Amino acid sequence: MKGPKGKQDYQTAIFAGGCFWCMIAPFEKVEGVIEVIPGYTGGYKENPTYHEVCAGHTGHYEAVRVTYDPDITNYDQLLEIFWRQIDPTDKGGQFFDRGSSYRTAVFYGNQAQKEKAKAAKKELDSSGRFNKPVVTAILPAAAFYPAEEYHHNYHKKNPEHYKQYRRGSGRDAFLDQHWHE
Repeated sequence: MKGPKGKQDYQTAIFAGGCFWCMIAPFEKVEGVIEVIPGYTGGYKENPTYHEVCAGHTGHYEAVRVTYDPDITNYDQLLEIFWRQIDPTDKGGQFFDRGSSYRTAVFYGNQAQKEKAKAAKKELDSSGRFNKPVVTAILPAAAFYPAEEYHHNYHKKNPEHYKQYRRGSGRDAFLDQHWHE
């Protein structure tokens, strides 16, 4: 990806952590993150819509594509942020969002990302932090389709609803319990 002043070395990372609304803000706070786009990946239908993905007819995950400057932040830091936003032991979705589109996954773009994601998953699984095994998938990157515009920056466009959603879904309580944040 080409950045300011012709810089060519921006990199991307793709994470599926359940509802993509809840995955944007944590990555946006990271110095060196250039852009966080919600979208759909890992499925078989080209250009799926939100309603098709949520209905479970496309095989896609809700995900975010994080573009970052590796001179400022790195993939390991992004993985750490990802793990701290999800319940990695839930294979049926995330919190009250159930179904295949809400599963968790790391979509790696190269061998180095694959190895780092697998190592981070193994470390988390053996940490004793959770009383069930970590089931988050580590998958090769697939076509990424940006979500409809109304999903972009939802946390900024609808801050009260976003906060209520995070609390009501159980995400915030889970993260507080397991990460003490």
